[in-house]
Amino acid sequence: QLQLVESGGGLVQPGGSLRLSCVASGFTLEHYTIGWFRQAPGKEREGVSCRRMNGGYIYYADSVKGRFTISRDNAKNTMYLQMNSLKPEDTGVYYCATRSGSSWCSPDGMDYWGKGTLVTVSS
Repeated sequence: QLQLVESGGGLVQPGGSLRLSCVASGFTLEHYTIGWFRQAPGKEREGVSCRRMNGGYIYYADSVKGRFTISRDNAKNTMYLQMNSLKPEDTGVYYCATRSGSSWCSPDGMDYWGKGTLVTVSS
């Protein structure tokens, strides 16, 4: 069984912070490219941040650069997305995803997906 489970979404005020977690089971996360994606109403799923297993490629979308940080804890087989200075435009369903080996930060490049967690940034 290969599974990714996100948590940490919710309602937050503009300027606030959230930390999303994604626990992997059935495989060893440290050997995979990891990524976070989001989908707003009426829009296609887009890459937010990705990191290859060797750290040679770390991507952040221009809209989140300087505010979001992607990381992993291999001991816990978990990936994280720290989101600071949140804006209403960050609202959407956030998905964690992985692919064995290396990949670009595109939905087409990912093999395994979580079910998503909703992030709402509003006053």
